[in-house]
Amino acid sequence: MPALPLAHLSWALADNALRPACDAFFLDVFGAATAYEMVVTPETEAMGLDREERLMLVGDTMLIPIAAAGRGADADSPIGGMLRRSAGEGRWLGVSLRVADLPAADAWFRARGFQLHYDPGMEGHYFLIARRQVLGMRVEVMTGELPNDPRLKDGWNPGRWASDHPLGIMGLQAIGLSVPSLDAARALFAERLDLPKLGARHVAVDDADCLAFNLGDTVIEALCPRDPQSRLGRHLAEVQGICAIVFRVRDAAAAWAHLAGRGFELIGDVAGRFAIVPAQAQGRLIWLTGNDVPGYPPLGTRMREPATFPA
Repeated sequence: MPALPLAHLSWALADNALRPACDAFFLDVFGAATAYEMVVTPETEAMGLDREERLMLVGDTMLIPIAAAGRGADADSPIGGMLRRSAGEGRWLGVSLRVADLPAADAWFRARGFQLHYDPGMEGHYFLIARRQVLGMRVEVMTGELPNDPRLKDGWNPGRWASDHPLGIMGLQAIGLSVPSLDAARALFAERLDLPKLGARHVAVDDADCLAFNLGDTVIEALCPRDPQSRLGRHLAEVQGICAIVFRVRDAAAAWAHLAGRGFELIGDVAGRFAIVPAQAQGRLIWLTGNDVPGYPPLGTRMREPATFPA
């Protein structure tokens, strides 16, 4: 499979009134930078806008919390209903991956047995693969550019997150998925999607068996819990799919001290991975680590290199 650059990670908010606090948390704690904010105005609502969202960058990684708004607030709105059903602690909408040619990507995924969905009017921009087909991870395959995406502009440099921000974020190391078995993960990611395998190991902070796959500019970590009553085991039973993301930081001890000094409750440990408890982090589990993992791809986005597929 060609390397698929990660365009963004998104999640849903149950109520648009929650969005300002959610955005403020990431702007403050992670030093997120706003690329674009989509809001409902009389003009955009007349055009059918059904949600509000802020496109935020933490280093090279775009994060998008999305809430129903405008026409999406109507009880019978398909998008609004989907967002409300998808909201909650530990629940993510999924990933968006950038390709050069959408029809070629369509043919490639269909040849591997995936059912694709196109939102009306968006046929030239993206298609979706439902969560049930990807072990709980919703996949959007997009072409073109996200609004005001600085990663595609000359002079883009995410280094300030590593050098100037107290957390010292160097880049996105991995996306964690709760999976029922490593065999299921291998069959999907290695066999159907042709993602290179990066080896298996035990991840102590989750007490999970892990099988990693190279997505291109980040890694999918398929995590199978050993204890069904653990945090990861409950996520698998109640949600399944994306459970966490992992940022590599310059100095784990300094990042820990900074967050603890601000009064956040932390889980994990400096030697491995640690995170703010999700209840204090807008329902997101975001691990920080000072460790490289042998075989993982270099940190940094490949958004300027959209995936190409044979015609």
